[in-house]
Amino acid sequence: MSTEVSPVVGHCDELLDALGAFRASVHVTERWGRQLAAVLGGGGRLLAAGNGGSAAQAQHLTAELVGRYRDDRPAFSAIALHADTSSTTAIANDYGVDEVFARQVRAHGRPGDVLMLLSTSGASANLLSAADAGRAAGLRVWALTGPAPNPLLAGSDEALCVSAGSAATVQELHLVAVHMVCAAFDAALERKEG
Repeated sequence: MSTEVSPVVGHCDELLDALGAFRASVHVTERWGRQLAAVLGGGGRLLAAGNGGSAAQAQHLTAELVGRYRDDRPAFSAIALHADTSSTTAIANDYGVDEVFARQVRAHGRPGDVLMLLSTSGASANLLSAADAGRAAGLRVWALTGPAPNPLLAGSDEALCVSAGSAATVQELHLVAVHMVCAAFDAALERKEG
């Protein structure tokens, strides 16, 4: 009888282990949700960016804020910077890939806005440039990354670093974090209205 664990079961086991450790980060996502409700409720905006699967997570976050997470509520300003393909390709062509998000941050970001950067490695040059541009423009820069230490952690105002052995598990926990932020965001709005 074989004791070898299948890759599928192994993936579930890795996710379960990482989720247990990640649960200790709930205070960060609650704080981010409250702060985001104050910023967006006051007319500010969220800019979000990532590469590959992290871009999908960033767009998922902005969709939940412009649309809704669970219950109906007003729409809020949230922009996934990678989603404007004409801008991203023009910027990459004219200024280089490292400027793809930074230039958009300088265009759309205002002091007090929030810039959320998602990266499994925490080392993507275009996200590091975006973090620098965000801080220079007076935005709060938050990062969701893989294991610490990493350059994006060092370049952000706050970071939530997921300790996991694979990029897939990091991305899965980033989605959990996105939903936790949205839940805290909606709860903060309800308290404000109540």
